[in-house]
Amino acid sequence: MRVRRLDHFGVDVADLARAERFYTEVLGMTLQMRLADQVLMRHGDGTCALFLKPGRAPGGLEQIQNPLGKAHHAFEVAYEDLAAAQKLFAERDIPYHAPIDWGDHDCLYFLDPDGNLLELVGYRVEGK
Repeated sequence: MRVRRLDHFGVDVADLARAERFYTEVLGMTLQMRLADQVLMRHGDGTCALFLKPGRAPGGLEQIQNPLGKAHHAFEVAYEDLAAAQKLFAERDIPYHAPIDWGDHDCLYFLDPDGNLLELVGYRVEGK
């Protein structure tokens, strides 16, 4: 067997409407389908499933204080979008970690409203 690509990933959330707003307004995903206990979102060539888990305890801020080595989902964005994301996160009080420089790219970790750890990855274009 050989995996071709990631088809979708799932995220547990306590409030579907709140999560849908976050993933559309902040991350620019689009609605694909709504079901009673889940919402499917599109991004680029992938899909994200938001699963309703009533009473789910949110992840804590300790995840964002030292995000390396913790389970998360990462999205590639244009390098220039990292600065815009920091501004947006600050305006909306979205917890995030300062960008981490990996040489050829920077990553910006942040939390969704349910405390799920997410990451934006921006690769540098050579010559800049």
